Amino acid sequence: MSERNHGVALIGFGGMGSRHAELIATVENLSVVGVWDILPERLADARALGLKAYGSQAEALADPAADIVLVATPNHFHKEISVAALDAGKNVICEKPVALDTKELAEMIAASERNRRLFVVHQNRRWDEDYLMARRIVEEKTVGPVYHIERRVMGSRGIPGDWRKYKAYGGGMLFDWGIHVLDQMLDLYPEPIVSVHCELSFVLGNDCDDGCRISLRYANGRTAVVEVQTWNFITLPNWYINGSGGTATIDGFGRFGKISTLVRFDRNEAKPIVTAAGLTKTMAPRMDDSVMEQPLPTVTADVTDYYRNVMDAIEGKAEPIVKNPQVMRVLKLVEACFESHRLGRSIPFEQA
Repeated sequence: MSERNHGVALIGFGGMGSRHAELIATVENLSVVGVWDILPERLADARALGLKAYGSQAEALADPAADIVLVATPNHFHKEISVAALDAGKNVICEKPVALDTKELAEMIAASERNRRLFVVHQNRRWDEDYLMARRIVEEKTVGPVYHIERRVMGSRGIPGDWRKYKAYGGGMLFDWGIHVLDQMLDLYPEPIVSVHCELSFVLGNDCDDGCRISLRYANGRTAVVEVQTWNFITLPNWYINGSGGTATIDGFGRFGKISTLVRFDRNEAKPIVTAAGLTKTMAPRMDDSVMEQPLPTVTADVTDYYRNVMDAIEGKAEPIVKNPQVMRVLKLVEACFESHRLGRSIPFEQA
């Protein structure tokens, strides 16, 4: 637990910036000392909440009360602001996606190293309850050793109506939600990925992708499907986990779902069922009690632990939970996804 007070200068006070301010207010020894945004109305919003509004970005970076700068701007500004803050001697928390490509991220990490300041990325979805449920199911082998996972997030309202629709600003769903679900998948399965196949969708005719479907093949034989869609009106489960001893589904960000496990491996009887065009025994349901259903595991999570970890890392008492090599690997995978879509085929990614 942090023993020092830490001040945060927020750069960007839109949806995420204001959410950070709300959460930081609940964390001991951490406070927002000021806000900078290029939009006057957002500075007015900050003042209405009793927060200091800086007159410029330079003023924010020079504030001696702030030892942390939190960058919550549109994506294409992340590198420029983060490097400037690090060069000003500040520790930096940067929103995801951290950068538009791995070259930009390398520059940010280099600035962190030459200034000996902490640079971390805000991958908050590692604290989502549905992810923690999936992680427990996999780690505890609740459905046996897992051989295939499908991870999806689906909406029905398209891309949000702001800068996220434009490629030049780092918009698109692969950068938006794709970064989250790929980070979750690589955190869950750190093993080498040997191939990736990605299809981007442009259903609504925007400048950038409104969805993506990504297939991953791991060196150890596991497979995964990661999907983000924004124009679906019946959604598939957030998680579909298949193991040698059962199947689990998680939906509603952890509010719904179930686990079905095989409890009698010696009983595999089935009575053929008649469909409209014939009969099948292969696809018939089990006739006995060899399968047992159970509820999803109970998990608890506190996303403000992220900020506590950042403070501890600044003080040298802990390693960052979200590590820069992990962030770089995710961004490399995103670049591979764009290339796979461009080529229209699977491409190699890593060697075992």
